This record gives sequence, structure tokens and C-alpha cells, in this order.
Amino acid sequence: MVFSILCVGIALTWWNPPAPYEQALHHSLTVLGFGLWYVYMRHYRMSRWAFILVTILVALHSIGARWMYSFVPYDDWFQTLFGNKLSPLMGWQRNHYDRLVHLAYGFCFVPAITEWLQQRYRLKLRMASWIALAFIMLTGLWYEWFEWGAAMVLSPEDTEAYNGQQGDMWDSHKDTLIASFGGFIGVLSRRLWGNRY
Repeated sequence: MVFSILCVGIALTWWNPPAPYEQALHHSLTVLGFGLWYVYMRHYRMSRWAFILVTILVALHSIGARWMYSFVPYDDWFQTLFGNKLSPLMGWQRNHYDRLVHLAYGFCFVPAITEWLQQRYRLKLRMASWIALAFIMLTGLWYEWFEWGAAMVLSPEDTEAYNGQQGDMWDSHKDTLIASFGGFIGVLSRRLWGNRY
């Protein structure tokens, strides 16, 4: 049921998209992710909580892809709900939606990786959790390398649209750090709540 809702939600993000080419570029890795998720679900058990967290991550990514991350109108949504824009309240000069998704990547993906490691390699929770964190850090780095590679072959306009640096020369460093922090919080949560997580 949750997966069906997610698929409908992703389909809705494709309704009259502002930048279809860029959205397709952002979803290129989503297709690979869905394939891996399918294989995972056929061979391993995923807890309800891990499944929900991965679903949340994919939903957040789909929203970001629709608006090329840099233009997600969260300020407008926040103003509609609370009467003020979030960015001025926080003193932000750039759109931080991409940072939210990097944080969510670390936090939301750790449980699924931990569970897979426990099932596949019969690791104890502690070891599986720390390896899951290392996986988050490594794949975060790989993704930043992927963005760098894209920057080498795309036009400057397409590079900015895809990478969404928004003038921040330290963007890749911050993204990797934030994903790692999200993963660390995910590990701590898993360690604190164990099977109740």
C-alpha cells in the first residue's frame, strides 16, 4: 500500500514539470535505486519502519527532482502554513532543500542497510550499524564524484541545474558531511531503540 502511494506520488511529480529534462536527469539514479530495492525485497526482509523511511527518502527526492532541488518552493509552503517564509527566519541565503535530502539519505537509509547486513552476513547490530554508516559516507562521496563527472560533460547551465551548488564552492563537502551526520543519527537511533525502531 505504502509503495503504491509512493508510485502515484512520483507519477504526480511528472505532471506538467517545470524542467522535464533536468527532472529525468535527477531520476536516472532513482531507476537504479528502484531496481536494487526490488532485488532487496525479493531476497531479504525489510522491517516496516525501514520500508517507511526508504519511502520517505524517495518521496523527498522526487519532490526535489521536480523543482531541480534549488527551486523547491518550501518558503511558499511555509508561508502558507505559518504566515512567514522560513529562509528569512533562519537567515538563509540559498535554498536548503538539497541539504534536507542529504540528511534524510543518511538517516532514512541506515536501517535498511543495517537490516540487510544483519540478514546477509549475520552481523550483530553494533557492527552492522557502523558498517551502514560507512556505506552512507562512501556512497555520499561517490555521489559527489558523480556530480563532478556530470559537471565535466554537461553545459555550465545544465551542471548548475543538476548540481544545485547555488554559488557555494563547499557544497559537495557540506552535502557529504550532512549525509554522514544523518547516518550517525540513524545509527544512534537504531542503537537506542533496537528492535522497537
